[in-house]
Amino acid sequence: MRLVLVGPPGAGKGTQAEFIAAHLSVPKISTGDIFRANVTQGTPLGVEAKRYMDAGKLVPDDVTINMVRDRLAEPDAGEGFLLDGFPRTTPQAAELDKLLADLGSALDLVLELVVDDDEVIRRLSGRRTCRGCGKIWHVEFDATTREGICDRCGAELFQRDDDKPETIAARLREYAEKTAPLVDYYGAQGKLVGIDATGPVEDVTVRAIDALRSYGG
Repeated sequence: MRLVLVGPPGAGKGTQAEFIAAHLSVPKISTGDIFRANVTQGTPLGVEAKRYMDAGKLVPDDVTINMVRDRLAEPDAGEGFLLDGFPRTTPQAAELDKLLADLGSALDLVLELVVDDDEVIRRLSGRRTCRGCGKIWHVEFDATTREGICDRCGAELFQRDDDKPETIAARLREYAEKTAPLVDYYGAQGKLVGIDATGPVEDVTVRAIDALRSYGG
């Protein structure tokens, strides 16, 4: 089965991608992993991507898409895959369709993790990071015994700038502008299935797998 997982920041895509890919026995493919592999191995695409990254610029779509093409052509993706973090925009989605057609395949399904903005802000703004060991806690879901102190190493906890409500709100606006239109794009193709991503992780996984079974996954 060939899947794409979409959803706003804080929806739990990374966690669900691991479980769903394991259930389907297909590789989980994220753009982050692809970038790291190409940069570490010093491939021509990796060298080009690193040039943009070092300059603080976004890697152009054509470089990203060529990396994805190379990854999807590998043997382990021949029977299926789960893409996490790509595509992010409708132009990327159109390029992915062309890429897969060139490889003689097509997407089977797009799973959208549905969660409202207030829940995302609640999830992300409650995170606290340890200055000592780097462990991430949560004031509500995974609280420490002593407020502001890490249970593991005793160091101080702090809130990263990325986890502040105003930063999260900005990320959600960017998602709505750039990535949410993917919902309409794949909905028009009849490939979109929405999954309620609220509640315990295990419950979300069950909903996702139930949806996949309905489509033969």
